[in-house]
Amino acid sequence: MTTTQTDPARTGAARTEPARTEADSKDDSWAARGFARIAGVDAADDHPDDQPDGREGRNGLRFIASLSMTKVADGLIDPKLVLSWLMTALGAPGYLASALVSIREAGALLPQVAYAGVLNRMTQRRWMWVTGSIGQGLAALGIAGVALTLEGTAAGLAICVLLAVLALSRAACSVSTKDVLGRTIAKTRRGAVTGLAGSVASVGVVIFALLLMSGLMQQQTPVIIAIALAGLLWLTAAAVFSSLDEPGAKADADAGLPPIRKFLSEDKALRRFILVRGLLVSTALAPPWLVVAAQKGGDAVLQQLGVLVLASAAASLVSSFVWGRMSDQSSRRVLALSGGIAALALAAMVGLSLAGLAGQVWAAPLVLFVLMLAYHGVRQGRSTYLVDMAPKDRRAGYAATANLSIGLILLATGLFGGGLGAMSPDWALAGFALMAAAGGALALTLKEVEAA
Repeated sequence: MTTTQTDPARTGAARTEPARTEADSKDDSWAARGFARIAGVDAADDHPDDQPDGREGRNGLRFIASLSMTKVADGLIDPKLVLSWLMTALGAPGYLASALVSIREAGALLPQVAYAGVLNRMTQRRWMWVTGSIGQGLAALGIAGVALTLEGTAAGLAICVLLAVLALSRAACSVSTKDVLGRTIAKTRRGAVTGLAGSVASVGVVIFALLLMSGLMQQQTPVIIAIALAGLLWLTAAAVFSSLDEPGAKADADAGLPPIRKFLSEDKALRRFILVRGLLVSTALAPPWLVVAAQKGGDAVLQQLGVLVLASAAASLVSSFVWGRMSDQSSRRVLALSGGIAALALAAMVGLSLAGLAGQVWAAPLVLFVLMLAYHGVRQGRSTYLVDMAPKDRRAGYAATANLSIGLILLATGLFGGGLGAMSPDWALAGFALMAAAGGALALTLKEVEAA
């Protein structure tokens, strides 16, 4: 009997991957061409370093599909609008409704440090995202169930608990997204993936906003259906994401919490990025103050919110993909431009308020549209910059470090805005305008990472 020498690397690949068929190759070729057109690259150059066999196209399309569904779900269950209205309709106390945004934001950011240690011990890291998406879907379905069966304080408490579960699950998705994206999609194409997903999802949110404006959504049942639909979208996204062709990562059995102090002390670029991102959280915190500044009361509260939801969704629709492609060229410049645009929009609202025009029907939606253009630029720029800046083996740790820092900054900035807003909404808007301008200016001092 004869023996043959085998290459261990080739043998390992054969053990972990199914045999490639002609149909698989055709599917990959079709996906490669489609993704190349989306990303604006040559299909023949279709693979990141970790995937030399060229399956990036198929992964890119699945990434876009998954993220699109989750972004639509986010819009359908928006705590600032949908859940607040639902809790009010169910007779829940106002203090519980006012806690929704804090529960959602803090819960989605602060646990990521702990999740990063778990992620680093995994070889197939998409499963953390899948688990998080399933958790969000079940929590959303639970909220819909609560709305059908409970009222008053009991309903409010149950929704807050389920929103906390949703936020904790979202944190798992957030900390794993950048790691999986970085290992399955090559640099200069990642912004196109997240940007197109944002634009596609905006179509669904636009439809939802039109329903809000039509008056059809003033009854509880359609709103509950929308929340249940969000849950189903998260579950479907989990199924799609689970089929990614993810290259195996090296598991660190001794991985614990990321060494946050070490990352911050050793990496000046990370510290500066966190400062820029911290200043630009003003784009996320300012919208409620636009509403307060423009509010005139009246009976059609939900329709008025529908106009604002439409303005926000339209901004995402027209800008997310553009911002994503621009981020692939220079995410630093995107952050700088976004900060400048946000500062101008907020300053304009202050001017309109001082001129007595803030209550005009066009004022708040127009300013919000421009502000949300900047907000989506910040989202695309910060995500692409962090993935491209972080060393391959530190992506999850850097993401967790940044998000923990931003979670704490959000709490401080919320108190800052609340203190100014106690004097006048104009003061809050002016303070956020200064923050956005400072963040945009500081972004210009970041190093260029896409060309590295």
